[in-house]
Amino acid sequence: MERILAQGNEAIGWGAVLADCKAFFGYPITPQNEITEWFAREMPKRGGVFVQSQSETGSVNMLYGAASTGVRCLTSTSSVGWALMQEGMSHLANAQLPCVIVLVQRGGPGTGTTRHAQMDYLSATRGGGNGGYKNIVLAPATVQENGDLVQLAFHLADKYRNPVIILTDGIIGQIAEPLEVRKMDFPPTPAKDWAVAGKDAHSDGQRRIVLSGWGQLAIDPYPTYMSLLKDLDKKYHAMEQEVRYESYRVEDARLVLIAYGYCARLAQEAVVAARKEGKKVGMIRPVTLWPFPYEILRGLALKGAEFLVVEDSMGQLVDDVKIGAEGRTRVSFLGVFARHLPTDGGMILPHRVLEEINRLT
Repeated sequence: MERILAQGNEAIGWGAVLADCKAFFGYPITPQNEITEWFAREMPKRGGVFVQSQSETGSVNMLYGAASTGVRCLTSTSSVGWALMQEGMSHLANAQLPCVIVLVQRGGPGTGTTRHAQMDYLSATRGGGNGGYKNIVLAPATVQENGDLVQLAFHLADKYRNPVIILTDGIIGQIAEPLEVRKMDFPPTPAKDWAVAGKDAHSDGQRRIVLSGWGQLAIDPYPTYMSLLKDLDKKYHAMEQEVRYESYRVEDARLVLIAYGYCARLAQEAVVAARKEGKKVGMIRPVTLWPFPYEILRGLALKGAEFLVVEDSMGQLVDDVKIGAEGRTRVSFLGVFARHLPTDGGMILPHRVLEEINRLT
């Protein structure tokens, strides 16, 4: 195992090659350009494929083609490019193609800013394209997690034959921290007997066709629309078992902070400071934003704990926290208007979170 100093965006690349990713397709966009640069430099050295596409629409459609062959493949983008990928995301889900999409969030709406923010939560967790599909969404909070969760994402994508999203932000992407370049072990995943890999690749000697639809060919496994939806519904319920989160000092907490990404780091620092002042404060950090850890929030609410959502937006994560609370407790919100500067370079800082804790307790 090697230990290096790496930028968060670079850690995405290391995690991908450790997961045996064979192809990357992407278009430059701030603040994730270092991901594209890393793959452009490193992928050819490792016998993989790197393609700089003509646009993000091109990227997601190239991802569709590569995933159809059964190889592990990835694209990355930022908020504006993510918007352009939404039709392709719906088709990837419909065709049940395992792949990984890294979304490094920046400010919006529209072109917004080229700097950090957390404003794509709803489009990532609710499915920005048509049809009501589901994707597992993983949220790293460190450089190490950027690498590790990419490996987990490929495992989950193959396990469920479904796209998986890594939802990070400009700060996590740009900071540099120690990274342990380590290959993670996961249980075996189902064989890709569905892959378009040529007749010789399959024991029955038959060709494979991947469709984003139903009933269009005699060999289609879904002869009716309802048969497709029932199969997808069964899979999405199975995916709901993949809930992951971290808890900190919640056992006796009267106020529990909920945050992900860079906001989770500063929120935990504020919790540590509040504990030193004798306040019973804790934190839940969702690692999966979908499926969301509703049960732990429901349990804390039943014990009388209140929630404070810290998110660098005008309020998106807060909706899921309210669902988990089920109206049993107060849910407060500290968002983008708490930034230390009014410019796009502003960020929420720990002392501002501590001020809000003191106001609420």
